[in-house]
Amino acid sequence: MSDAGQQRFREVWGRGVAAWKAGRRSARTMFEMDDVAFLATIGCTAQELFDFIDDSLRYDDLDFETSLAVAAIRRDYFLNVMHGRSTGRVVAMGELPAKSAEVDGIAWLPRLIAKARVKLRGELNPDLMYGCAGDRPFLRERNMTLPQFLQLVWDEGDDDRAIIDEVKRCARIK
Repeated sequence: MSDAGQQRFREVWGRGVAAWKAGRRSARTMFEMDDVAFLATIGCTAQELFDFIDDSLRYDDLDFETSLAVAAIRRDYFLNVMHGRSTGRVVAMGELPAKSAEVDGIAWLPRLIAKARVKLRGELNPDLMYGCAGDRPFLRERNMTLPQFLQLVWDEGDDDRAIIDEVKRCARIK
């Protein structure tokens, strides 16, 4: 993302934080129309940014830099892979693996892989958050970050085994 894009994202984030502190705690009330329009140009929805700001202020374990890095990866995918065109699809919650689903004895990982792919394609259900309060500790325990995992999923595409092996390598699991 260009310096100007990063600055604009920082300004939108700042206005979102101010709105949250003023009691406007929904995606519909937090952002002005021009901010929503800007977010759309980078493949981000008001709901996605609201979720990051809300979790940042509620739980204090999600920061601006992480939000920016995730948004930048999504933006690059949106522009370079999707050529700036939305699929128009929203993934239903029931399409995702259950939270308890496991691969190689690792619960949550199948769901997180699916969520990252949905995030990259911009198909997140408004009730779903890539980087939620379940994702963050899962990745921290495996010495990974939200942006690092999102980039891994992009880089490895449909190769679940490569993603799983890298998560295990980072976590030092054999």
